Amino acid sequence: MKRQTLSIAIATFNEEKNLPICFDSVKDIADEFVVVDGESKDRTVEVAKRYTQKIKVTTNKPVFHVNKQMAIDMATSDWVLQMDADETVSEELKKEIVSILKSKKTADGYWIPRKNWFIGRFLMKGGQYPDYTLRLYRNGKGKLPQKDVHEQAVIDGEVGYLKNPLLHYPYEDFSSYIRKWNRYNNLLATQIKDQLEGKSFLLKGFSAIDYLLIKPIFWFLITYIRHKGFTDSWQGFVFSFFSSVRFQVSYIKFLLL
Repeated sequence: MKRQTLSIAIATFNEEKNLPICFDSVKDIADEFVVVDGESKDRTVEVAKRYTQKIKVTTNKPVFHVNKQMAIDMATSDWVLQMDADETVSEELKKEIVSILKSKKTADGYWIPRKNWFIGRFLMKGGQYPDYTLRLYRNGKGKLPQKDVHEQAVIDGEVGYLKNPLLHYPYEDFSSYIRKWNRYNNLLATQIKDQLEGKSFLLKGFSAIDYLLIKPIFWFLITYIRHKGFTDSWQGFVFSFFSSVRFQVSYIKFLLL
């Protein structure tokens, strides 16, 4: 059977450093690169043009998945692999994807495990691995709800699982982690505002207790103790701690909106 084609769909914003590393990791299996850029201030679009002319420049949406879906919709290959610029495809994963492209009997979408790099190491516990993400699907079978930054695609059809990981390098250093952490907190604060709009005083009071006390403690105990984040050395503690206090910080930001 002739190998089916593969589009790499990606949304970008100020990714001139990451984009070549991402695209180079898949250029030997990709038939098409599709880029939707959110008006980057750096050379992202110029870099993208080295790989493709299929580039759309639009506004940088608060829910970035809107731009990701634009890229998915522009893809013309049989299959779509939606990636972020700070991800690369491991050699083992490439072989697994190619085997799917060559096969007649496959699912319509696939969950892919992902390894997340955090201040000098991949986090293997604390709920951070395998960190499955639904990224590979037949063209027309996968769609993002476009409501939340951490949402997964919805597949029209059968879904399977791949064994080998995407490699995710989301933070250049701790400062870049804090910047992204703060942006996500701003988004969560807005979501809290929308959720509590018009709600009763009693429900608002419970939400305050939930975000300021219950959620932070619960999250830390789950990630650091139950999911053994402590085995990832001091990086595991730092990740669990900041993941927990994001609820408190986001709630305080909501009060200041």
